[in-house]
Amino acid sequence: MSFQAYLDTVKAQTGKTVADFRAESSEKGLTKHGEIVKWLGDEYGLGRGHANAVTAALLKAGHVSTPKDDRAKAVFSGKKAAWKPTYDALLAAVQAFGDDVDIAPTDTYVSLVRGPKRGKLAIVQPGAAHLDIGIKRKGVEATERFEAAGSWNSMVTHRVRITDAAQVDAEVMAWLRAAYEGAK
Repeated sequence: MSFQAYLDTVKAQTGKTVADFRAESSEKGLTKHGEIVKWLGDEYGLGRGHANAVTAALLKAGHVSTPKDDRAKAVFSGKKAAWKPTYDALLAAVQAFGDDVDIAPTDTYVSLVRGPKRGKLAIVQPGAAHLDIGIKRKGVEATERFEAAGSWNSMVTHRVRITDAAQVDAEVMAWLRAAYEGAK
């Protein structure tokens, strides 16, 4: 999970941004890493990883987070820009599964996540000549088209390689729908 994904999850769970936590911790006079992590856990029920991410953002002077849509756009830049329309159409189709679908971009791919717990259902990773879609479907056998993800990305179980936008077809969408249903 990327640093920003931790912060996005905290906002989804608490409704608070880093700026909100900064103001509140300042009012309480909290300045040390350990005491802020403890406060976030005690008062907001944040786990250690999420509390550490918020604390790091609070204590890092001038911390500015890049909006997730801008981070996703950066993944599809340069030689990978040709895959942006395919990604946009795929994302719109997956978002039609339910209003709880969101994105969590990293530097190299975009995770598709579901619900307040942000369960990962897929990742989309462009290359210059192909688009890899990783799909999380535990307990489902690999097929010729939907190969085992293996060491490609341990966050998903299967990978399908797309070399033409038309390959994002009903079968791919059925696999994504099943992953969505399993990411509750």
